[in-house]
Amino acid sequence: MKDHYDFNNARRGAVVPAAPTKTRITIRLDEDILAWFRKQVNAAGGGNYHTLINDALREHIKRDAVPFEDTLRRVIREEMQRAG
Repeated sequence: MKDHYDFNNARRGAVVPAAPTKTRITIRLDEDILAWFRKQVNAAGGGNYHTLINDALREHIKRDAVPFEDTLRRVIREEMQRAG
C-alpha cells in the first residue's frame, strides 16, 4: 500500500459502467418488497437484487403476454383432469 495516492486526474462515476442495454432510473419501492428481494439474494449466496427485480418484472411481462383465453383454457383443462 502506498503512503500517498494522487487523485488529481480522478473522475467520479460508477466503478463498473452499466451495459448499454441498461438504463439508470430512480424508483420508489416499499421497504418490505425491497427486503424480500435482498433476502432472496442473500439466501442464494450473494448477487445483485437489481437483477432479481429485473427478472421478476420480465417474468410478469411474459405471463401477461399470454392471451386471457389461452390461460382460461389451460386452467379449465387442468381442473377437468383433476376432477375426472
